[in-house]
Amino acid sequence: MESLTLIYMLFTTVLIGIYWKKLPDPTGMIVTRLCMLAGIGALYGLYRWYPCRALRILRIAPPMLGLISWYPETYDFCSQLPYLDHIFAQIDQNLFGCQPALEFSRIVNCTFWSEAFNMGYYAYFYMMATTIVFYQLCRFPQADRAGFIFLGSFFIYYVIYEFLPVAGPQYYFLAIGTENAAAGVFPDVGYYFQTHTEMMNPEVKGVFSQLVHWAHEAGERPTAAFPSSHVGMSTVTMLLAWKAKNKWLFWLMMPLYLLLCAATVYIQAHYLIDSIFGFLTALLFFW
Repeated sequence: MESLTLIYMLFTTVLIGIYWKKLPDPTGMIVTRLCMLAGIGALYGLYRWYPCRALRILRIAPPMLGLISWYPETYDFCSQLPYLDHIFAQIDQNLFGCQPALEFSRIVNCTFWSEAFNMGYYAYFYMMATTIVFYQLCRFPQADRAGFIFLGSFFIYYVIYEFLPVAGPQYYFLAIGTENAAAGVFPDVGYYFQTHTEMMNPEVKGVFSQLVHWAHEAGERPTAAFPSSHVGMSTVTMLLAWKAKNKWLFWLMMPLYLLLCAATVYIQAHYLIDSIFGFLTALLFFW
């Protein structure tokens, strides 16, 4: 996990150098990497000085926490390119004859299902954290391999997002108007999201929809729509839970997993094609 993080940091540092004059805060991005390098180095040195299981587990903290920092940066990189939402919205239209991201929430418009789907979506980070912690505490001999698969899959998604700018329905439909989206009219917005990060305001119907709304306000960006990493990484998480051979862990998370996958389209975070390819790529990345 440390090696993967260092490789990803090196790769994105090269991107920072390429886009230096176009990035809002390239110096801050470099400082973040230096802090990560110091954290990894300090814990590695401490472990070499006093090797024990507790410190070995603690060493996963910087790579895992780094995921929070690396995600917003995918927007900084991909927004240097013209967005492709008109293509993916058109694919959904051709395949399904409508925009599932609009129709799903319109047809299933009740508080119970809204809260259920948002609960599944909000459980995303908790499902992943629970599985990784379970490996560290209960499947320690396999923990390194599980962490490598988990982090490696995340980084592959991040690299895709840095070169494939797709904002998702909650941004694109606001930009073009939901009337156009419903009518099957999908104009090319080009570099629009380089300067516009406004998203559709969802209808808050309960606690979980409010929590998801706050989470999006805090850290969401017009990036990372295709393929859906929410579907992809939750699928990787479920595969790791299955490989852990603990039926309670797997089956307790299964309802949340199914709700999460449906929620990606229901809350208009993704086109349906994003979620389908999120599942397919998860199988590939896990392998």
